[in-house]
Amino acid sequence: MKVLVVEDDDETSDFVARALVREGFEATVARDRKSAEHELSLGRFDVIVLDVMLPDGSGLEFCRKLRALPSSIPLLFLSARGTVGARVEGLSAGGDDYLPKPFAVSELVARIRALGRRGPLTREKFAVLGDTVIDLQARRAERAGNEIPITGREWAVLELLLARAGTVVAFDELLEAIWGTASVQARASLEVIMTRLRRKLDDGSLSPLIRNVRGVGYRLDLP
Repeated sequence: MKVLVVEDDDETSDFVARALVREGFEATVARDRKSAEHELSLGRFDVIVLDVMLPDGSGLEFCRKLRALPSSIPLLFLSARGTVGARVEGLSAGGDDYLPKPFAVSELVARIRALGRRGPLTREKFAVLGDTVIDLQARRAERAGNEIPITGREWAVLELLLARAGTVVAFDELLEAIWGTASVQARASLEVIMTRLRRKLDDGSLSPLIRNVRGVGYRLDLP
């Protein structure tokens, strides 16, 4: 598995690269956005590990640029900012996972393996759910021409479900990706958000768009 590590701190990038090589990955390091774009132009990568703050621009903006492509490489953000708001911001920018610093190498490797197994996703710019239209780039949802208010964390959950439409996303995967923990409190918060999303998106038919697969996770079914 080929991994592109985009990190300007020499100590961190070397540490991550060495750890990945020990685990059998092929690791390439880029110190800034320009170098990362060059490496991506040369060949295919299975996963990108991206720092949020880079010397020549924001990692978030770089991720948004990559996500403008129809097919995108799984991307994991690394950041010193570990708040829920920072996680939501990273996932809303198009990241697939978010790991705050400092981190355990074993967790980093496990998350990269999971992203690599999943492979690239086709990310549509629009999703049509019944009479609801969701503009993923503008982060705007409308039903019958009327805007639906969706909060930042609701967007993070919705985008992950849309990216995996038709398949079940496990409870713990949602919690780890967005809250950074699978605690009881985070699970309760997730249930509240799912209730709100269902109320906002479902049209009252007998076939809800978001299903709770009991004991496993949630699945979003596109019509």
